[in-house]
Amino acid sequence: MTQFDTVILNGTVIDGTRTNPRFRGDIGIKDGKIVEITRAKLDPSSADTVLDAEGKVVAPGFVDLHTHYDAQIQWDPYCTLSGWHGVTSLVLGNCGFGFAPVAPENRDRSMLSMSRVEAIPFDAMKEGMLWDWITFPEWLDTLERIPKGINVITYVPVGPLMVWVMGLDAAKSREPTAEETAEMCRLLEQGIEAGACGWSVQRLGDSFTSVQRDYDGSPMVTDCMSDELCFAFADVVAKREGMHIQITQAKEDFREDLKFVEALGARAKCPILFNVVAANNYHPKQSKRLLQWAEDCQAKGIQIFLQGATVPNDLTYTFEDFNLLDGQDDWREVTLGDVDERMRKMQDPKMREALRHDYDHGRMPIACGPIREFQIKDVVNEDNKKWIGMNLQELGEAQGVHPIDAFLDLVVSEKLQTTIYTPPFNTDVELNREIMASEFTVPGVSDGGAHTKFVTIGRFTTEFISDFVRDKDIMSLEEAHYRLSGLPSKMAGFNDRGTIAEGMPADIVIYDLEKIRPTESEIAHDFPGGEWRRIQKAEGYEWIMVNGEVTFENGECTGKTPGVLLRGGQA
Repeated sequence: MTQFDTVILNGTVIDGTRTNPRFRGDIGIKDGKIVEITRAKLDPSSADTVLDAEGKVVAPGFVDLHTHYDAQIQWDPYCTLSGWHGVTSLVLGNCGFGFAPVAPENRDRSMLSMSRVEAIPFDAMKEGMLWDWITFPEWLDTLERIPKGINVITYVPVGPLMVWVMGLDAAKSREPTAEETAEMCRLLEQGIEAGACGWSVQRLGDSFTSVQRDYDGSPMVTDCMSDELCFAFADVVAKREGMHIQITQAKEDFREDLKFVEALGARAKCPILFNVVAANNYHPKQSKRLLQWAEDCQAKGIQIFLQGATVPNDLTYTFEDFNLLDGQDDWREVTLGDVDERMRKMQDPKMREALRHDYDHGRMPIACGPIREFQIKDVVNEDNKKWIGMNLQELGEAQGVHPIDAFLDLVVSEKLQTTIYTPPFNTDVELNREIMASEFTVPGVSDGGAHTKFVTIGRFTTEFISDFVRDKDIMSLEEAHYRLSGLPSKMAGFNDRGTIAEGMPADIVIYDLEKIRPTESEIAHDFPGGEWRRIQKAEGYEWIMVNGEVTFENGECTGKTPGVLLRGGQA
């Protein structure tokens, strides 16, 4: 009789392939791997640890393709929120942003960039980052060495390559020379040889469309890069198997954006993960056009996949450090600088006039929805409690002034500590059903580790099961686990993850389908440097296992760190 380390008994097994229907069965685990799966009974005495999954779903751990835990993983081995929500493997280095290679003298500037573009608190990075690397291969060595409660793989983010070779100012203002392009390609190839899964980029242009900007309000270096440089990087990955590219592309002409990404996919000869497809209650044709485009590309043999934003895109924030209005010139200007600078700008008559004009003409920030829908969620001063729950239109009417004046007067009076809520606008059930019906949509865009004071999208895996499957019947459990595990594993080059099969690493979630749900949002003061963040934990997970070790039991962390760096897609 085989002696196991752990057996999982009596569970409803969903293997992540979607081709096999669920079945009641037992699983035996030894040395971190699944060594037996049976519909018969395993002997409980054959294992050191027995997990009774009676009435529970047993499924492969989730794979999160879009995170920014590059800083947080250095102080949080479980990359929460993701680790709380059943994610057992994830990808770092998205959007072309990261911390390698970075020269020592540029470390602070690199962190300042990330404090704006991805809203990772600077003080937390300053206190919590190790900075014991310079080059990208050295960064991978750090990732391999530090304790991890989750498996990780990473792109080569091309932004740091551009700054390393060209310098920050030059990378934003001119084309690289032939020699510089060759050197960046060499560094990209070096990163891939060291274990990266491909490369990533954000290209939002250098005009109003750039909604995620640098610390000084200027576009990121990747926003300024040329098509030719992207094609040069595509040629690097075209020479290798198992690569893919993550791209966020939204410049001034949507049709030209899609043509470029299609050409990039043809050149790279590898999957392209395009951010983002989402239901838009105000513009339902947007997602339909993207779905048709992806289908047309796939029919031509160009592997375009869409990353779907599946959780409600509401935001909760204060204007002390909010940056997701960067896509509008006037709002970007008033949200740059420290608190005193922002307050002065918000009181400037010319700025007020410009913001009133934006409001009156219905300009809708890409990330936030219509400004008229912004709501007062909480206040600092007792006298202002009467405004809680009002949107801007109601606030202006109540005070007999323009909504922008009423809003900014309130925010300034509370030294930018007023809590604002922007309602979601991606909630149309039928649009979401249509998006997830596409064979080429991968759920995700957790942005884990980023925008920590505004959103809690890292709950997307839990909510996908509870909302899309259990409550709205948008898809079956078999299909959902394929989308959350099997499909993203193929996309990211996780060569031995994403399904439950004999010989595979035991990355497994065991949960109660009736109980699984995110908890309510709360504030946690658990970041270095005294920084806080918004979090949502999870209910309903009995056990979360990484490489055969339980990392969370009934929501409580076990302290074990069995995660590994997956160079080239496997341990």
